[in-house]
Amino acid sequence: MRMSIRMRSFAGLAIGIAISLHVVWGQKTPPPSTGGSPGSVTGGAAPNISGRPSGPVPGSLNGSIYLIGNVLLDDGTPPPDPVTIERVCNGSPRAQAYTDRKGQFSFQVGQTSGVTQDASEDASGFPGATHSATSIASVASPRQQQPDAPDMQLANCDLRAVLSGFRSDTVSLGVRRLMDDPNVGTIVLHRLANVEGSAVSLTSLQAPKEARRAYDRALEFLRKNKLPEARKEFQRAVDLYPNFAVAWYELGRIQEQNQNLEQARKSFAKSMTADAKFISPYLKLAELEAQAENWAALADTTSRLLKLDAVDYPMAYYYDASANLKLGRFDAAEKSARAGIKLDTPHRYPRLEPLLATLLARKKDYAGAAAHLRTYLLLTPEAEDAARIKKELAELERLAGATQQAKAEAAQK
Repeated sequence: MRMSIRMRSFAGLAIGIAISLHVVWGQKTPPPSTGGSPGSVTGGAAPNISGRPSGPVPGSLNGSIYLIGNVLLDDGTPPPDPVTIERVCNGSPRAQAYTDRKGQFSFQVGQTSGVTQDASEDASGFPGATHSATSIASVASPRQQQPDAPDMQLANCDLRAVLSGFRSDTVSLGVRRLMDDPNVGTIVLHRLANVEGSAVSLTSLQAPKEARRAYDRALEFLRKNKLPEARKEFQRAVDLYPNFAVAWYELGRIQEQNQNLEQARKSFAKSMTADAKFISPYLKLAELEAQAENWAALADTTSRLLKLDAVDYPMAYYYDASANLKLGRFDAAEKSARAGIKLDTPHRYPRLEPLLATLLARKKDYAGAAAHLRTYLLLTPEAEDAARIKKELAELERLAGATQQAKAEAAQK
């Protein structure tokens, strides 16, 4: 009898955990169209996005190190849209520059003005995202603190390009010195097997010159935070070239920021129609559907997204698991939650842990559910819901103990 009472007490607990998973969807947008494109509402660079100076670039100037290079896809062509260049030191990435239309880039080491740090470095835009894991890693590896000496800014560092759906070659920077040739050569992006989607749109290659000029003017207005002017230029770009997927996407981002959500939905849908393999609008549409609690539409969007790219977006698994949980598709929700946790090795999206805990608790796997709540608390010890999660964890541990005791008693009979 005491055991059954304890088991029944889980009903309230499961409801508590499920309520805790009600998403407060972040206001910050997900990764821009190129995994850190300058064409973002939150900031960016002018059309001369590589920052490449005119004339020769010395390896050093005024005691600073400058690097130049170029990026090519594995078919020998430059990416049609800007790609983020990251400097990774002791495992800690930092966006440094963008490529231009020819795939070229240049930057001063350590200077990131006008460069938006993407989700691989700042996951705060994702529900339940945290910086805690990064902070723990920083404490565990003090060498991540970069020294001031220019030469030492490259110690234990590599250079890579970042584009979802592709694996980047890396260039070791540790042996470079102040007066070395600044040209690091070519970084090649290799398409991943079984990934059909891409964070760049190939329709950009077919854009007429005037449409491309309008798009570039829009990027310039974005850099200056002149959103009305940027919106007009993006609108002009898609009027001139209706298949301009990335322009539709950026137009939708501005409309979303202006709270024109239905217009934003339409723009993201048109972006997806123009280029069905362009990933970014799927992410934004998923965010809008989650905010509106349109669970069926969210599940449909995330399902399509994950078919295009199942290896780059842990947040897509979170959205998918949340939607399926709300729709009562518990097996599908658990599958997505587990896949998201497996993919999120840096633990940037810890909210996946209590979500999976809810699903395991429904199956009376109290020990498994408790383990995931403990992981969540380890990753986010200062989380706003930490006190409540601790209470839920205590109840799960009691239920797990009672279940174990009942099994032991049954075995003795």
